[in-house]
Amino acid sequence: MPRLRTVTDSILVAAAPAAVYAVVSDPTRTPEFSPENRGARTGSTGSLPVGAVFTGDNERRGFRWITECVVTAADPGARFAFRVRAIGGARRRLRTGIASWEHRLEPVTLPDGTAGTRVTQTWTDERRMPDPVATVFDAVATRGPFADFQRRNLATSLHRLKTLLEGPAAAEPTA
Repeated sequence: MPRLRTVTDSILVAAAPAAVYAVVSDPTRTPEFSPENRGARTGSTGSLPVGAVFTGDNERRGFRWITECVVTAADPGARFAFRVRAIGGARRRLRTGIASWEHRLEPVTLPDGTAGTRVTQTWTDERRMPDPVATVFDAVATRGPFADFQRRNLATSLHRLKTLLEGPAAAEPTA
C-alpha cells in the first residue's frame, strides 16, 4: 500500500484571520506552537513574503536537524505556505524535496456568535524515496508511518496555536 503523502487538520480560533496570519507567517514564532521547531533564522522580522528563505532548527527525541525553507504563498489573512527544500546538520544539507506546509485561514462565525478563524494546516510529504525505503525510515524516525506521526503533530500545533491566540482557557479542542 502506498504511503499517505498529505495530512490536514483544522481548528476554530477566536481570533481574526489577520492575527492568526501574523503568527503563522513569522517563522521565528513557530516554536510557540510547534512540537518540533526550536527556532528560525529569517534575516528579517515579521511576516515573510513569497520567495523569502529561512532556516529552521528542529528536534525530535533528542535528535536535532536544520531545514532550509522557501515561502511559496503569502496571502495576508488567508494563506501562508512554505516548502522545505533542504535538510541536515549545520554543515551538510541534503538538497531535495522534503515536505511542504500550508496554513489556510477562513473567517468564520464561532458557535457563540463571535467572529473567528478556521485554521487549516496541511503537511505534504515530498520525499522522493521508494515507499519501502520510506517505511523503514519512518519506523526509525517516528516509530511508525510518518503520516500518522504528522497527524498528531498537526493536532498538537493547532491546539497550541489556539491557546497562544486565545489564552490558556482555549486548551480544549473546538473543531
